[in-house]
Amino acid sequence: ALPISVQRVADELQATLPAGVKVQLIRTRAEAITDRLNILLDNGLMGLGMVVALLFLFLNARTAFWVAAGVPVAMAATIALMYVSGLTINMISLFALIITLGIVVDDAIVVGEHADFRHSRLGESPVEAAENAAKRMAAPVFSASITTIIAFFALTAIQGRFGTLIADIPFTVIVVLVASLAECFLILPHHMSKALAASAKNHWYDWPSSQFDRLFSWFRHTIFRWLMIWVVRLRYPVLAGVVLILISQVNLFLSGDVTWRFFNAPEQGSITGNFAMVPGAQKSDSLEMMRELQRATDELAKQYTEKYGTNPVSFVMAQIGGTSGRGLSGQDTKDPDLLGAISIELIDADLRTYSSFQFLGELQDAVRRHPMLETLSFRSFRSGPGGDSIDVQLYGASSEQLKAAAEALKAALAQNPEVSSLEDSLAYDKQELVLELTPQGQALGFTIDALGRELRGRLNGIVAASYPLGIRSAEIRVELPDGAMNADFLSRTMMRTPTGGYVALSDIVTVSDTAGFAAVLREDGLRVVTVTGDISEDDPKRAAEIIANLRDELLPRIEQDFTVSAQMAGLSEQENSFLADAQLGFSLALLGIYLTLAWVFSSWMRPLVVMAIIPFGLVGTIYGHHSWDIPMSMFTVVGLIGMTGIIINDSIVLVGTIDEYSRDRDMTRAIVDGAVDRLRPVLLTTLTTVLGLAPLLYETSSQAQFLKPTVITLSYGLGFGLVLVLLIVPSLVAMQSDIKLRILAFQRMLSGSHVVWSQRLVLIGAGLVTTAAFAGTVGYYVVYGRLMEPVSGLVPLMRGFPVSMVALSGFVVATLLVCVLAAGVSALAFQLTKSR
Repeated sequence: ALPISVQRVADELQATLPAGVKVQLIRTRAEAITDRLNILLDNGLMGLGMVVALLFLFLNARTAFWVAAGVPVAMAATIALMYVSGLTINMISLFALIITLGIVVDDAIVVGEHADFRHSRLGESPVEAAENAAKRMAAPVFSASITTIIAFFALTAIQGRFGTLIADIPFTVIVVLVASLAECFLILPHHMSKALAASAKNHWYDWPSSQFDRLFSWFRHTIFRWLMIWVVRLRYPVLAGVVLILISQVNLFLSGDVTWRFFNAPEQGSITGNFAMVPGAQKSDSLEMMRELQRATDELAKQYTEKYGTNPVSFVMAQIGGTSGRGLSGQDTKDPDLLGAISIELIDADLRTYSSFQFLGELQDAVRRHPMLETLSFRSFRSGPGGDSIDVQLYGASSEQLKAAAEALKAALAQNPEVSSLEDSLAYDKQELVLELTPQGQALGFTIDALGRELRGRLNGIVAASYPLGIRSAEIRVELPDGAMNADFLSRTMMRTPTGGYVALSDIVTVSDTAGFAAVLREDGLRVVTVTGDISEDDPKRAAEIIANLRDELLPRIEQDFTVSAQMAGLSEQENSFLADAQLGFSLALLGIYLTLAWVFSSWMRPLVVMAIIPFGLVGTIYGHHSWDIPMSMFTVVGLIGMTGIIINDSIVLVGTIDEYSRDRDMTRAIVDGAVDRLRPVLLTTLTTVLGLAPLLYETSSQAQFLKPTVITLSYGLGFGLVLVLLIVPSLVAMQSDIKLRILAFQRMLSGSHVVWSQRLVLIGAGLVTTAAFAGTVGYYVVYGRLMEPVSGLVPLMRGFPVSMVALSGFVVATLLVCVLAAGVSALAFQLTKSR
């Protein structure tokens, strides 16, 4: 409606204008925003269709229908709450709704599938099956939903502009999950009882699911059961192999094969070129420079038209007397006639095969610099919170030295063709007159400070008196008469000597011209100049190399050569802040999930088996980014934090079933039977989430590319996680059973009368050393937020990892070493005692 209204106003205005004057709408963002929302809406509907089709394949038609019915109910409730809360349907909130397309049916799948299982396999009546399924699955479903809510709520720990950008994701996902829980336990059981009662008869529309169920049942009870038996038997090699897979994928990231780019903003196609002429130039010089910019733009557009078949330029606007976009540093103090700008809008990014950075780089090379040009800065704009790719702050020294350092840094960076828009905040202004005492002036007793105060009073005026004027006060200022500041000011101005005589100013000082600075900024009492610039994002690996070279080589050399201090800011500063907040949120999420699982399983050890799958989500995440050749970004981190709560849902269901079966059968059989019986819901809950996001994975529109890291993280992370859950969880449950048996045997051994004091001392010593290891790693990190120096020196290979992960890994390794050492010493002591 908005673009239609604006167009109507433009048409009405056009009718009032004389012939030859045309009104044209430019940069109509409303259309672009609508297109982006339609892209997500189309992909969301496609994903929803795939989810529903999958449900009808795995479940009978009536069960699938009532499970899928939870989607519109949860979505409607979410949109209503969004409206009440003042949220809008935008790209981020709509993307969050797409994420939940598969998650929203997970609860209903678990309850509905278990009701069908109890009715068909256990012979319960439809009402009993529905009620018992809701009761039996209440604990795992609630815990799975709570852990997912905790994971997404952790995203609220991210503050700043990027926290604001993703703020709609946790709210939307949490509301959908709460609505899904309500529908699952308040509405679904009643419908399931009716559906199960009607499922006794075979209907034609159940034919696809019945045929698939026959095939799936054969696979589950033959191939998959055989696989689980061997997984349990070879649990230690299986776990070792999975760990090796994780290490190989992490190595892809550490080696640089999978790159990191903090924020990949959608391209807008807007380019500005601002310029400033040197003081003393004329307006005619600015016009010549503007004509040169127009010439270069027209020539380059012609070349692109011949090469690609389409004119790349949508429109061009030029102006003299100001700048466009972000403007130039120090422009407020410059003569407007010496400022100019050109604004170029390229055609939509989906209509061209090249980026705006490529066009900008070639335009930058095509422009011939005017002799009177001081600054020329081209900039390409992208969507998002903003921030310069290059933002370096130089501190200390004199203004001249800071300017020299800034110029040297810009010259070094300009050697990279991928770098553009290099500017510094210390802009030159009007010419300044610098006075120096002559030998005669020094002999007469003059000082520069005293002369400066005297001349400042003559030039700016001196307050001679002040008097009240009503409720205010007025001043009487003594100034030089108009016209006093002329060419012979120095020779005519007489200065009083300290002895009472007078001498011409020209006899006691020499005058030199120098370029002055528009403004000198200070921070904490230190002079500071900021150097900014953009880096082309067409080659992420090359962009990462430029930043690494800037940080590791250029800045140390600039600091040494010019005696200044350098600090990276801009996107780098925002990145550090984002990662710190994300690390805090992730740590709190892990703690919340662990406590929730400990309450659900009434155990402090069982949650470790469930949560062991979390780090293995990196396998699919890194592999997916490597396969699609897409850099990991802040949206990857958002996906990883959210996936923390989703990926363990299958583990919760699986471990809960194994624990139930272990009450009346041995552990090996309980693990195999539990994995076989829960294969269908485990597959369904994961595949629905993956298929709900799959269409976005293949979306080619440039406007949706910045969301792909999250899509890849969730799709590949959960997809690979599904396979790994079926390998890791059975292995760990069996290993935990082994450890429990060995601990019981060890306790029986220690309680025997033959136990010597040396073995008890070894056990006490091992406990003390383990406690000390915990205090020196995890405890020290929790209190001080960093590692102890000795610990950080022992783990140099993990310096690229989060500190919390390094601390936890250090504690685990130390505990394993203590256990091995304690076992060895205890065995040795036992043998020595036995030999006596």
